Amino acid sequence: MRSFISLIMLLLFIASPALAEPMPESDIPYRYLSWDVKYDVNADGSFVVTEKWSRTVLKENALAGLKDAHVTFSTSVAKGEILEAYTVKKSGQRIDAPKESYQVNISDGYKKASPLYSDQTTITVVFTDLAVGDTAVFSSRVTNSEGMFPNHFSTSHKFSPFGALDDASIEITAPTTMNLKTRSYFLDERKPDVKQGKQVLRWTYRNKTPEKWTPADNGIYTIGDGPALYVSTFNSYKEIVDAYGARATPKAAVTERVKKLGAEIVSDKKTPELQARALYDWVARNISYGGNCIGIGAVVPRDLSVVLDNKMGDCKDHATLLQALLASRNIESEQALINAGGSYQLSDVPVVSAVNHVINYIPGMNLFLDSTSSDTPFGMLPMQLGEKPVLLVSHYREGMKTPSTAQYGHEQTMRTHIRIKSDGSAAGDAEMSLKGMPAITARAVMRKVPGGQEELVVKSMLESQKMHGSGTLKKDDPEPLIDTYKLSVSFSLQDYVTVGSATGMAVRPVAGSFFPIEHFLASAYGPESKKPQACSGGKSVEEYVLEFPDTMKIVAIPKDYELAGALIDYRATYRQSKNTLTVRRELKDKTPSNVCTPQVMADYKKAMLSIARDLKAQVLVSD
Repeated sequence: MRSFISLIMLLLFIASPALAEPMPESDIPYRYLSWDVKYDVNADGSFVVTEKWSRTVLKENALAGLKDAHVTFSTSVAKGEILEAYTVKKSGQRIDAPKESYQVNISDGYKKASPLYSDQTTITVVFTDLAVGDTAVFSSRVTNSEGMFPNHFSTSHKFSPFGALDDASIEITAPTTMNLKTRSYFLDERKPDVKQGKQVLRWTYRNKTPEKWTPADNGIYTIGDGPALYVSTFNSYKEIVDAYGARATPKAAVTERVKKLGAEIVSDKKTPELQARALYDWVARNISYGGNCIGIGAVVPRDLSVVLDNKMGDCKDHATLLQALLASRNIESEQALINAGGSYQLSDVPVVSAVNHVINYIPGMNLFLDSTSSDTPFGMLPMQLGEKPVLLVSHYREGMKTPSTAQYGHEQTMRTHIRIKSDGSAAGDAEMSLKGMPAITARAVMRKVPGGQEELVVKSMLESQKMHGSGTLKKDDPEPLIDTYKLSVSFSLQDYVTVGSATGMAVRPVAGSFFPIEHFLASAYGPESKKPQACSGGKSVEEYVLEFPDTMKIVAIPKDYELAGALIDYRATYRQSKNTLTVRRELKDKTPSNVCTPQVMADYKKAMLSIARDLKAQVLVSD
């Protein structure tokens, strides 16, 4: 249930106000006295944004992270400046940060040539003599000569209920001819002020007593559960994809270079599926992911000649190139917009920031593809893109989502044979057969293992299970982009069993693996979740054959255990034949979704706690 790529899960900040516990004043690390942002928007979508805040340092351990501030902008379409930066000491003394000490980092081309992949400029200031009890004040302005999309404007802001904020305001001034749709949660909205062809919209927010964060607050952000603001001139998400497609789709034109490359890549492959796989594999493995955007490049792909010349591109460039290559083989496809972060919802007000990633869709095969993920096989998506709203650019469909990645059949079968010696040492081997995301993860790891370093890998795998020894590794070629993989470890262990007295030993993996049964127990001992969680199904099978020497006797073995439920099936069997013990455990997680409610997680936790007791059961052995 708990995604083994829960390593991907973002810590999002919104908790349920009804269940919140206030943070003691003595625990607050810093407090914003004020935070104000003003947008001055023009009819063509260009705008000026001015931000000013003041922040008091309250704890020594927060000081290091609060000593500076910065403003970042795209040099080709914007001008940024720091208006004010100073420290107010506890005594009231004001110390201005010298402008000559501002740090300016500019992404530029060689000898003033145009930059290829980023033109961002960042201006950073360090607050002079900032100490605990002092207040830093910072103000900046960015003038954008054009908007991300012509004649449109959108923005969103979220506030953390876990941060102390005495007074915040957001103000937007725009022509009355711009139809600004707005939606706010837990903010105070002022009545719009209209005069001289301008409309002024304003919201305020205060959080003087922040909530105390606990691990139960970790999870998926749900729109409407916390303080937020959404503003946009777009009437629908279809308008957003139409605006994106107007400039992106023409970039996917099939040039002679693209046609020739497509023919070379597919070679003698005949079927559309085999050709599409070959083209996807080539883009995923040969076009590296590259950098920030230049100007409006955030929403306009680069020319394909630039991408091919440099073998590098961001998500739009990947999607555009793959679309063109597929078209060169008469395979229809289109680009699709999606959120690659922790959001599984679209706000009612259509904001551009809701979709920050571009992938491909092949309608004839009903497949989504993300070639920026160089480890993900054809026909699959990375875990963080499963079951999310997706906006098709050419054939928009309301309410469309990507499929759940739980359908990929994530599975590991590990067979371990251990021959125990009379001195307590042991030798044996462990074979692992992987499918789905465990196989993808294993291939990604093994691709990075330098030649001749396999023994170090085995040592690390043993040490991850607190075993001491050495061994050798055999593995499939990790390079192909497929969702199956096999590897095996042969090992020698120094002190597997304690000799000289009766001892209890748990039956558990000798070497670290990619989808062990223990992995599913991650949520068993955690707190009851307040929020939905990222989740996924899967199956893990562990088989053990333990051969004990004649000098040892198996005194007692655990009882068989079985659990059948709505979410989890589990079965463990223990069989003794003379001095050999055979153990088989199989866990099947039947979770079909990528998003699990707190109630589902609570039910899951109960099942896992009972399985955990079986995993702790020991075999009693004596000399």
